[in-house]
Amino acid sequence: MSQTPGILRRQFLRRALTALGAAAAAPHIVASAALGKDGSVAPSDTILLGAMGIGGRGSYDFGCMLREPDVRCVAVCDVQRERRERAKKMVDARNGDDKCAAYVDFREMFARPDIDAVLIATGCNWHGFGAILAAKAGKDAYAEKPTTKTIAESLELAATFQRTARVFQGGMQRRSVAHFMYAMDIIHSGKLGKLHTLYAHPGGMTVGMSGWAPAEPEPSKEEVDWDLYLGTAAWRPFNRGLLRSGWSCFEEGGGLVGAGILPWGSHCVDLCQWAKQSDDTVPVEYHPPQGDQTTAVYADGVKLVIRNSGWMPNVGSCPMRAEGDKGWVEVGDSGEINVSNPEWLAARGKKTGGYPADSHIRDFFDCVKSRGLPRANHFVTCNSHIACHAVNIALLLKRKLTYDPKKHEFIGDEQANRLRSEALREPWRR
Repeated sequence: MSQTPGILRRQFLRRALTALGAAAAAPHIVASAALGKDGSVAPSDTILLGAMGIGGRGSYDFGCMLREPDVRCVAVCDVQRERRERAKKMVDARNGDDKCAAYVDFREMFARPDIDAVLIATGCNWHGFGAILAAKAGKDAYAEKPTTKTIAESLELAATFQRTARVFQGGMQRRSVAHFMYAMDIIHSGKLGKLHTLYAHPGGMTVGMSGWAPAEPEPSKEEVDWDLYLGTAAWRPFNRGLLRSGWSCFEEGGGLVGAGILPWGSHCVDLCQWAKQSDDTVPVEYHPPQGDQTTAVYADGVKLVIRNSGWMPNVGSCPMRAEGDKGWVEVGDSGEINVSNPEWLAARGKKTGGYPADSHIRDFFDCVKSRGLPRANHFVTCNSHIACHAVNIALLLKRKLTYDPKKHEFIGDEQANRLRSEALREPWRR
């Protein structure tokens, strides 16, 4: 798997060189406006965007994308009428016309041949599966996190984007945030010596089986298409509480609910994967919780400690820490980078904090054009999420699990293996 990105790049270069050769064969005379010389972006360089799910976090991502000068949104899709209509008005105002299409069913939007890329920022139930269907429809996709519901869906996501040669970016935007990148440069430079322990903040470590919310009167399909909102998940009666909490995942991990480490782990565990430069693998041992922490172990013995406490007070949310035999680094959303040797920060420029998605979204669109691999591509997203799912399964079963990262199965544990996937509801079975 680790060689695949290189293969993709070579394929892209071959295609690019062929295209350049053909372009050089004959001169072209075009209007300056078509080339973007009037200050606009040439139509040929404009990415046509469709957006699926534009409430909550999705509205933030969507706003970032609309600010990109070479992106033009031509379609929005949401199962909730209020969000759908609001998004269309936003796009029409930005485009200066009323041509943005508004869909209830994303399949109609995906069927449009003019759309290059899609944003998928629905509730978590649709992130991974929606991205998979987008790739099969020939679209590049930016999908919010948590991106997948199961280990099986993680693997299918990576396989589908690899097979279709579509561009994928997972919403782990800290991979594109300056102070996190600086901290990773310190870790990757070898200054810490031999890396032995990584720490991730999970946000929560409680998992349980799906519950059942009381039925409420179901609105019309025009107001809320509840069946489409549920998607692949097991059917349940309409409940506005479930509709509002779609971002916090009412069903995850093969039927697990309560989210476990996944909502924040998809950021913090991902940061640890990045720090270790292990985007092509995952830990092989997963231990039951002890107090407010649990531990996973990589094949080379490096520990991944997932804990809720013990962090420096100035790091802010989403912290991670890397320790080696010669030093340590701890970083979080505040912008502070704590290090064992202050000299490591001498080259740092202006201190910034937060976790804006602008650069991450720009990285995605740049790769849509170049056909390169974004920072949180399908391989990165697949393995960071598999690690989180495996931790959740160990938390649920309350026992040590051993995972084979080549076969992608738990060794000698049938119950754990059953939790790698979930039964999909009709008509979404595949």
